[in-house]
Amino acid sequence: MLTSSVPKGNLVGMKLSIAFAAGLAGSFFVAQAASAAGGFEDQMGRCLQQFANTRDAAQVMLECNAADGKLSDCKVVDNSAAGKGFDKAAMCIAEKLPMGAKTGSVKVPFRFPGGA
Repeated sequence: MLTSSVPKGNLVGMKLSIAFAAGLAGSFFVAQAASAAGGFEDQMGRCLQQFANTRDAAQVMLECNAADGKLSDCKVVDNSAAGKGFDKAAMCIAEKLPMGAKTGSVKVPFRFPGGA
């Protein structure tokens, strides 16, 4: 689980918790990113602020193509809160989600706990 504190300039003291997991041919791994300025955690905060209401909870499943350490050709295969922007937030976050050496088709579940 990746837990981050969004900088006060973005969403005053709001805490976000998003769990990520990706699977390929039955093997799963947890993707974690370093918290560098302008890095993955910043992108996550920007995507949520731009597309979704962080007080609501949702789960979104993406199916993407993994290659060269990143995801492409993502599509939403499940969205528990249709019409609330979490699908767009997940697609935005997936653009920066580090994938390491994984290749091929992967499913990437996102959990947005809400309450922030």
